[in-house]
Amino acid sequence: MDIRTGTSTETWHMDEHAAEVFLAAEHLGHCIQVPAHTTIYRQTEQGSTFFFVVRGRVQVEILQEDGSEFILELMGPRSLFGEGSALANMPRMSTASTLEPCTLIKFDYSVIKKSFPEHIEFATALMEVAAMKQCVLGLRIQFLAMPKSDLRIVELLNRLANLYGAKDAEGTRIHIPLTHELIAALTGTSRVTVTRTITKLKSEGVVMTKGRYFWVKSKNS
Repeated sequence: MDIRTGTSTETWHMDEHAAEVFLAAEHLGHCIQVPAHTTIYRQTEQGSTFFFVVRGRVQVEILQEDGSEFILELMGPRSLFGEGSALANMPRMSTASTLEPCTLIKFDYSVIKKSFPEHIEFATALMEVAAMKQCVLGLRIQFLAMPKSDLRIVELLNRLANLYGAKDAEGTRIHIPLTHELIAALTGTSRVTVTRTITKLKSEGVVMTKGRYFWVKSKNS
């Protein structure tokens, strides 16, 4: 897999239309301001609420039986999280917490489902986004199951560049700070493996770093 081609597993973006639908449906929920490093919900809790990210970043992680934590996803603006357990009326499978101050729209599925007949577009967008996220999660699981940890790291950087990247003279800058520890937690690898892989990618000229920020370089960079 060549990180410069952008051909890693398909990443999911909520398109502009779907995002506008959720923003326009704010009156069906509540817009809330959440400080940094705040737990929004915890794994195993029962909950009927789900959230649309207007501003900020949220970390979704799973506490495993051995006590270790696995970071499932980083959710930025135009992301939806918590909808799986809310729609299925099941306990939370993960814990969600803010990485920075966030503006969120909080929806309660037990309340808004009664208004679906009058808000068909919102109901359709919710179902389509939930289904697409399941597809993307399935693709992520395939990559996490790969025995080659370097491929998992490449997939992560490509996905984050697609989700949170902006092109500049150096390539595509990932606009979220990344430590080697965080990359290891997101890919199920060790910090040593991450450091070795990043060093190799930098020597090949396919990534560049400045502090905690990464650039994914195109073939022509």
